[in-house]
Amino acid sequence: MTTEPTRAAPSWAMPAVGDALVTPEEIAAKVAELGAAITEDFAGDPPLLVGVLKGAMIFMSDLCRAIELPVDVDFMAVSSYGNATQSSGVVRIVKDLDAELTGRRVLVVEDIIDSGLTLNYLRRYLRARSPASVDVCALLVKDGEQRVDMDLRYVGFVIPSEFVVGYGLDAAERFRNLTGVHTYRAASAGG
Repeated sequence: MTTEPTRAAPSWAMPAVGDALVTPEEIAAKVAELGAAITEDFAGDPPLLVGVLKGAMIFMSDLCRAIELPVDVDFMAVSSYGNATQSSGVVRIVKDLDAELTGRRVLVVEDIIDSGLTLNYLRRYLRARSPASVDVCALLVKDGEQRVDMDLRYVGFVIPSEFVVGYGLDAAERFRNLTGVHTYRAASAGG
């Protein structure tokens, strides 16, 4: 007997958070699938995983454990949202990488792609450091929101164009600890 994954938000997150668009079970299966694909594609030359903080922290943690290679990890923090629910379009590097990129294969690990402007900026910024390659693994891509060509090598889920929280994604630093990806109801959040 198979059980239907739970989509309801936990009581502590309501009414600000709606049903899960992506359940913890669906995420776990997709992370395993992505990890296997990355393991195969990078077998001869393991990548440097670059996690984009803070949203990608949980995805990055799970993904690096699903990759069966001796990967290196580093983190960057970029800001284009602040506490808003829409990107300002202005990108700031808040924390830069510690690792040297020259000649290395880089795999940027992103939580969500909206317009793609932040990722486009980040790719140009990283390519200026002469890596062998820069590829992207995004957990979520918002359907129809991209304003630039994305060329994403790995994509977890394409979701509706809604603001979402959970599995690392936040609304004003809240709800990152939800185990699924949920819709966010800003009007009824009350804080």
